[in-house]
Amino acid sequence: MTAPTPSVTPRHPRRRPWWKTALGVFLTALMLFPVYWIFNVSLTRTEDMRSDPPHWFPWDPTLEGYANVVRDQLPALTTSLGIGLGCVLLTLAISAPAAFSLAKLRPRGAGTVNFLLLVAQMVPSVVMAVGFYAIYVRLGWLNSVWGLIIADSTIAVPFGVMVLTAFMSGIPGELMQAAKIDGANTWRIFRSVILPLSRNAVLTVSLFAFLWAWSDFIFASTLDRNGDAIPITLGIYAYIGNNTTEWNSIMATAAVASVPAAVLLVVAQRFVAGGVTAGAVKD
Repeated sequence: MTAPTPSVTPRHPRRRPWWKTALGVFLTALMLFPVYWIFNVSLTRTEDMRSDPPHWFPWDPTLEGYANVVRDQLPALTTSLGIGLGCVLLTLAISAPAAFSLAKLRPRGAGTVNFLLLVAQMVPSVVMAVGFYAIYVRLGWLNSVWGLIIADSTIAVPFGVMVLTAFMSGIPGELMQAAKIDGANTWRIFRSVILPLSRNAVLTVSLFAFLWAWSDFIFASTLDRNGDAIPITLGIYAYIGNNTTEWNSIMATAAVASVPAAVLLVVAQRFVAGGVTAGAVKD
């Protein structure tokens, strides 16, 4: 005779206390309030800006600010888009081969290079902007889009090398050995084997490089203040005068400028999660 099988009582997952849910909702609302206030002010009429108490909702909304953005800021938005894409291309062109070398070729002094990359990320942007200004004055690169692309890339390249190095280090070395047996040289292995497998990390680096260039203000205000093509972060200054400030236009510009960043983050969220955590766990 077989012993009767004891009945197993199903375990129900513990319900989260209500106060934790309420606290999470409160903290989320607190963090998102500035975003809501941007849209609120962007729809508020100029004569209602100094209302006391302020209007918590746009009771009498206006699209004047957004009309000004379409009329005045499209060139600045186009410039920011070009700077962002240029920064992405330059960052990948430098960081991807460098990461491949550090992760797979392991040249002499790789540890020192990794340490210097970490130190480079600690240098304040203001200090770097002053150095770039002195160099650009001599080279004649002030008030140029290419100058901004190079400056913004100096922020993204160290981050890109570190992320890509961590990811590429986790790629099995047997794949490189198999490619060598098939006659592939180092460049072919990098281009046809390592890069396709590093898609998540490449997308992560591309996203952060674009966002850094898109939201840059320090380099733009220092190196391109008087240029013919200015980014959107400087275009906002067109609505700030000595006597009046068009707050609805400023906030409308901020709202429009935040849309590309938000869309990219939503679309690339899955790839970013995989790229950032790559290399954190080793088998």
